[in-house]
Amino acid sequence: MEVTSIGSPLLWGGFTAFILAMLALDLGVFHRTSHEVRFKEALSWTFVWIALALAFNAGVYHWFGAQKGMEFLTGYVIEKALSVDNVFVFLVIFSVFAVPAKYQHRVLFWGVLGALVMRAIFIFAGAALLQRFHWVIYIFGALLVVTGIKLLVQRNEEVDPEKNPIFRFFKRVIPATRDYHGAKFFVRENGKLLATPLFMVLVAVEASDLVFAVDSIPAIFAVTSDPFIVYTSNVFAILGLRALYFCLAGVMEKFHLLKVGLAFVLVFVGTKMLIIDVYKIPIGLSLVIVTLLLAGSIVASFVWPKRTDGADPSVPLESA
Repeated sequence: MEVTSIGSPLLWGGFTAFILAMLALDLGVFHRTSHEVRFKEALSWTFVWIALALAFNAGVYHWFGAQKGMEFLTGYVIEKALSVDNVFVFLVIFSVFAVPAKYQHRVLFWGVLGALVMRAIFIFAGAALLQRFHWVIYIFGALLVVTGIKLLVQRNEEVDPEKNPIFRFFKRVIPATRDYHGAKFFVRENGKLLATPLFMVLVAVEASDLVFAVDSIPAIFAVTSDPFIVYTSNVFAILGLRALYFCLAGVMEKFHLLKVGLAFVLVFVGTKMLIIDVYKIPIGLSLVIVTLLLAGSIVASFVWPKRTDGADPSVPLESA
């Protein structure tokens, strides 16, 4: 599979500088002091990141053509949709570890920074594999189909971040305090450097993102093999994840069927990769199908609200 990229060294450098500047502005100016992120602030940042992504998309469309522009937009929509699953997990992690609201943004900020590094490694490794071994695309496709089916079957199961092997390893090897010490990840007690529970929460967040990257990276390679398009669409989706979390944290229960839509998206994208040598589904059609699956699951969540008496939430109230 031939892998070509529109990303010149100048483009890569300029995009990286832009992202670092935005992150510095975020942490150094708007969140210099720890505070609870309110809905209005989160909504504003959500619109900012979406607007930046669409502006970047317009630039790609203008300078590199409609095909690349559509690839970026489709990839961004898929990654944005899959990132919603992260929000579910963040809710569980912050609840399990009783993280004070005013420190949650700090954890997500450094979690996102780590995610950007991990995604870059995954993307370049994936691109190299696809270029050298075309058959890897079938492994990616099968992985997505299996993951989608698993998500559909296990959508109501509770997530336990403490069972993650990466988290359990860190918990065994890193000495930690029992109590939070403000926004600090490490403190020194009796001359000994100890991790705080906030650092362990960060480890849980990073470990969960590592798992999600295994799904999301192959998914976008079904849309494009261009590493620059793959990375930039990933980055914009991830950077908007923190604001999206604070927007949706209080209403995620209302979108209880969204995981069904995400499961079907993964199955569709995986199937697209499996049949790529037989029939290549057009980018425009892929975008329409993904959008309809997600929109349909959101609408269905309101048509069939979640039951609170233990009944199957996918069954209409009238027939339950």
